[in-house]
Amino acid sequence: MNYLMVQTLAVRIGAVALLVMGYHWYGWPGVAGAVGALVMWMLLHFTRMLQVLRRASHRPKGHVESSVMLNARLHPGVSLMQVVALTRSLGELRSPPGEQPEFFRWTDTGQSFVECEFQGGKLATWRLDRPVPALADAAP
Repeated sequence: MNYLMVQTLAVRIGAVALLVMGYHWYGWPGVAGAVGALVMWMLLHFTRMLQVLRRASHRPKGHVESSVMLNARLHPGVSLMQVVALTRSLGELRSPPGEQPEFFRWTDTGQSFVECEFQGGKLATWRLDRPVPALADAAP
């Protein structure tokens, strides 16, 4: 079982457990309170997603201020939404749409880029590529 399936299963079990505990302790008012808490939790996640996407919509696709700083802040298991929040830009899709794994690239003004591989929406690997500086004219 992969991480995403375990996380989804854990969320569903937690939601059912919250409903059962609400009914066990307070009856139907407890179930209503648990449903209200679950709806609030979903609204918080939805609001955060919209805020991240709104910020990303004002920036060029695949652009980041510093590829080196992005490389330093990445770690395995980070979601695509968290990477978009870090870069404040949607990544440039480098793989065919809808296929796994997905590859996204973020490039800075110095043409350095970070290419990230996402498996199931979670960061699996990434690499930083920096251009080779042009050699100065050699002395005779």
